[in-house]
Amino acid sequence: MLALVIGGSGSGKSAWAENLAASLGERRLYIATMQPFDEECRRRIARHREMRREKNFETLEVYTGLQTVKIDCKPDVILLECLSNLLANEMYQPEGAGEDLTGRILEGIFSLAEQVPNLIVVSNDVFSDGDCYSKETLSYMNTLGLLNRRIAKRADLAVELVAGLPVFHKGRDIL
Repeated sequence: MLALVIGGSGSGKSAWAENLAASLGERRLYIATMQPFDEECRRRIARHREMRREKNFETLEVYTGLQTVKIDCKPDVILLECLSNLLANEMYQPEGAGEDLTGRILEGIFSLAEQVPNLIVVSNDVFSDGDCYSKETLSYMNTLGLLNRRIAKRADLAVELVAGLPVFHKGRDIL
């Protein structure tokens, strides 16, 4: 199963995705994409680690190059947290994003989906926060929107978290 879980900041998407992962098997791999650039990032990472402490996740940190990841530990489920950070890491790395950024990220996600029975991809809804953005921010938002749409199209389950409540857009019957 490929699942996309999307929501705004503080929507409950991470907790919901972690609980879904816990329901899908005992061997759980958490692919963490947030780079600890500053104190705020370190606090968010610590909060997420605490949230999943009792849920028996093994953690693999992957900031860029998801398409090169090969999973040897054979988990029942992978939770990728999150697509938005992965995109930012790839897009704004010092050497630049290079060519076919969208293709590389999708290749990585779909490769993971082929390696395990269940892949849950968490993404952010950043599309309704304001009305005036820089060219770089608009490029990021457009790319994230495209990635979300492409993953949702292929996903078995697409869920949006709103105020902690799941809104099923696709695949509710498979749970």
